[in-house]
Amino acid sequence: MIKAQRVKGQKIAVLGLGRTGLSVALSLIEGGAEVVGWDDDLSALHNAEQHGIPTQDLRRISDWSSIASLIVSPGISHLYPTPHLVIASALEHGVLIDNDIGVFFRSFATDDWHGFDIAPKVIAVTGSNGKSTTSALIHHILNEVGRPTQLAGNIGRGVMDLEPAVAGEVVVLELSSYQIELARALTPDIAVFINLSPDHLDRHGGEGGYFAAKRRLFVEGGPDRAIIGVDEIAGQYLANQMIEANHDDRVIRVSSGQKLIGAGWQVFAHKGFLAETRMRRQVASIDLRVMTGLPGLHNHQNAVAAYAACRAVGIAPKLIENAMSSFAGLPHRSQRVGECDGISFVNDSKATNVASALKALQSFKNIRWICGGLEKEGGLEALQGATGSVSKAYVIGREAARFAMQLGCDTMVCTTMEAAVNAAFQDATEGETILLAPAAASFDQYDNFEQRGEDFIAKAEGLMSR
Repeated sequence: MIKAQRVKGQKIAVLGLGRTGLSVALSLIEGGAEVVGWDDDLSALHNAEQHGIPTQDLRRISDWSSIASLIVSPGISHLYPTPHLVIASALEHGVLIDNDIGVFFRSFATDDWHGFDIAPKVIAVTGSNGKSTTSALIHHILNEVGRPTQLAGNIGRGVMDLEPAVAGEVVVLELSSYQIELARALTPDIAVFINLSPDHLDRHGGEGGYFAAKRRLFVEGGPDRAIIGVDEIAGQYLANQMIEANHDDRVIRVSSGQKLIGAGWQVFAHKGFLAETRMRRQVASIDLRVMTGLPGLHNHQNAVAAYAACRAVGIAPKLIENAMSSFAGLPHRSQRVGECDGISFVNDSKATNVASALKALQSFKNIRWICGGLEKEGGLEALQGATGSVSKAYVIGREAARFAMQLGCDTMVCTTMEAAVNAAFQDATEGETILLAPAAASFDQYDNFEQRGEDFIAKAEGLMSR
């Protein structure tokens, strides 16, 4: 556990007592704070009490004068579309509002670091799509080359559940816009921006608010190195803001969709090969086509970002290449489930928005596409004209018929996963791929995208075992 620092004797309220809230509350108590917690979910409240966390109904507080700060879990709205009742009250009374990420960055460095030959570093990764794979790949490479490392944030465990750092360690944090926008301290050594596509627009008050949340990690975080994907205009703009000259190598521009030119430090994937250039000279090249755990252009985007992050902490290109070759990928992200009668099953349940589904569709040929679910804000217009490799779409979800009407390709309304997998398999021929890439959230039928992916896997394995 990371012990919260500079909180001794302070009364601190914690709103939301799930995984994140529980870990930060225990860390604050360990640091000497007087903690009171609250969660609208009674089961979470009971679980916190079993862990020794005092609870109090924060909705009923009228006098906030004794409370130094309110720590908020990332899923709780604090501004758009409307702030939670407790947050609105805290704002009205001028109480400092923060989250576990802010507490982490104020607490990670300790006096023990004075005795380290090599100071620990933090790599923070954000983006609309691919940040989990990129974070896991960085962590994997660090492990493979023998560098002490831990992985946390929006992936794995909460940041306060990390162990205190050792000399030379690199902590890899996956950070969502929800986590970045509220943190009062953001001081990563290396910050990674992979891409940006419309997502969580209601939470951020539109695309501008969403980009502004991501941008905080760089502009307010002040990293020593900024690794920025420039395949979209938002990344190009951010990279331009961060440099002082076109050869400024504090910014590493990365791309999977174009061959980058310029005098700075750049990493890009072109025709299946990763290339690193500095001062217009190629430094290294890696054949990504043989990396079985990183199929498709979207994973090449993850690969260039992870490669750049590892180069920024001094790892040699050949060591990175060797480590990448053993990366197996993450569940529910272009996950190859298996094959039956020459028909492949691929689970990309994490493709919860249109942009990530498009990248999945671009990664395979001859696709039987399973899609649908809870449609996100922004609609499905971007899918028009992008389904040329799709033989047929098999649509699931409670509003499958309406979803199917927007796709612009041959469709079948299946509603359930079982019906979709069975129909796709019955129609498929040798050499085709049955791809789950929903382009929608899962909450109309499943608790989360993982549960949806597991259902797909179970149905596919049932066919393969016949």
